[in-house]
Amino acid sequence: MSEEKNWEIELKQSVDWFIEEKTNRTVEALKKNGFDSFYVSTKAMTLERMLQLIPKGSRVGIAGSMTIRQIGLDDALRKRGDQVDDIWAKKYSMEEQLAVRRRHFDADVFLTSSNAITEDGKLINIDGLGNRVAAMVFGPKKVIIVAGINKIVKDVESGIRRIREVSAPMNVKRFSGETPCTRDGHCDLQICQPPDRHCHILSIIEKRPMKTDTTVVLVGENLGY
Repeated sequence: MSEEKNWEIELKQSVDWFIEEKTNRTVEALKKNGFDSFYVSTKAMTLERMLQLIPKGSRVGIAGSMTIRQIGLDDALRKRGDQVDDIWAKKYSMEEQLAVRRRHFDADVFLTSSNAITEDGKLINIDGLGNRVAAMVFGPKKVIIVAGINKIVKDVESGIRRIREVSAPMNVKRFSGETPCTRDGHCDLQICQPPDRHCHILSIIEKRPMKTDTTVVLVGENLGY
């Protein structure tokens, strides 16, 4: 075997070790905080596990999550015949979008990601409307949160900073928003105000909500914003 191939193998082994240690540490912290949680190394394996986790025939609500779509879970559930409430499924009017979002609260399963997850097992999110963070806390019979390793942060402060400096600018840009962060990537809370501002609600879930069955799935790949 060439020296270059040995180097590639060593690099992969080191990266895999680091990812597994970090995610396992976070999974254990999430479990201590009352969440069901497990680690899956790839998107393909995640899709397989999720289809096992979600009963056939479920009414499934899907938040505006890039992660869920990267996995291919939305299409897989439709093909399986599940009832999927997804605001991205077609061009809805504003009234129809609100109706779909309200149905998420009565879903059998609500699927979303998290903007950041701390190594001590807290979920941090910033929303504009608030439907996503509200459904993560109460309403659906089961909530499943899927997040890539890029969402894992050291603590709450790091998580909020990640959202304001990484997630929010890219999300706002996706919606063609005009905020300070879309101009230079820098969050300026004093200047950024409604109606242009997208960050209205900060949610920190420290423990599993008392009456909500919640599973957090960590994936060993970079997913979403």
